[in-house]
Amino acid sequence: MFESPHSFIKVLSNRSPQAVLQDDSDDDSATGFDNVSDTASLSSSILAYRQENGRTYHAYKDGVYVLPNDETENERLDLQHNLLLLTFNGKLHCAPLDKPVHRVLDAGCGTGIWSIEFADEHPGCQVTGIDLSPIQPPFVPPNVSFYVDDLEDDWTFSTKFDFIFSRFMTGSIRNWPRSLEPGGTLELMDIIYPLESDDGTLKEEHPSRKWSLLLQEGFSADGHPLNTALFYKDWLKDAGFTGIVEVKEKWPLNAWPKDPRYKQIGIWTYENGTQALEPLSLATFTRPKGAGGLGWGIEDLQLLLAGVRKDFRNLGIHSYWPV
Repeated sequence: MFESPHSFIKVLSNRSPQAVLQDDSDDDSATGFDNVSDTASLSSSILAYRQENGRTYHAYKDGVYVLPNDETENERLDLQHNLLLLTFNGKLHCAPLDKPVHRVLDAGCGTGIWSIEFADEHPGCQVTGIDLSPIQPPFVPPNVSFYVDDLEDDWTFSTKFDFIFSRFMTGSIRNWPRSLEPGGTLELMDIIYPLESDDGTLKEEHPSRKWSLLLQEGFSADGHPLNTALFYKDWLKDAGFTGIVEVKEKWPLNAWPKDPRYKQIGIWTYENGTQALEPLSLATFTRPKGAGGLGWGIEDLQLLLAGVRKDFRNLGIHSYWPV
């Protein structure tokens, strides 16, 4: 019933755009950065987070990413990381790395938990994590570096990466530049909206189905659709990538599956989903139309979310997120 959970793309020839990332360290040769810019230093403006609906949002490139960056959201991201480990049987990545990697990019690293754990497992490589928010911990392995930058800016790395890892960046990226060594590996993993079911137990009138459709509508109107994973294979093929492998997974929304493993995944997915419900919805639903939102009032949104939470708890609704 459930298929393998990840997508990986092995690239045998590089035709990706180049990339820009700036470094404020003295040892540019170790990381492959050419120069220093204001994106490398955590200025007061970068730390002056947007305050909205009781949550905080990134200040650098304000509005590009609609989920908050506060401690509550960061804890959820780490929970989601552990859900992914459960899904992948404890593995940090699905793509086979046939040879040692020396330079690794975690694109949209969030809290940095994947970068740190990968660096611990591969002490001989340099791991670079970039994100719009400086929310990573200050004490990390010596082979990890974090930078505040925008993945959609021009890339000007002096050296390319052996492995680029990106997960759950749908809804955040309009363009997908990559800079790989020939023979390097690119791994993409994303969730797909709206919610689905295979047995008809999720009805169009259910609040959770309505919510997921409206969320997709709002993100799409802002240029960040939540179904980009449906097109990765074709996009990469059109761009000249080779060795493309696509596999699919379903995350049950709660403990409805009979299979013990997927029942456990469903329990974790329920926790992750309920914690993500409000941060996913607040900005997209309540910001004005034409400014990245649907123009809802906060009271109307909370009323809808109450119904969504009820659906999330309902074991009779066999809904799932395509991944």
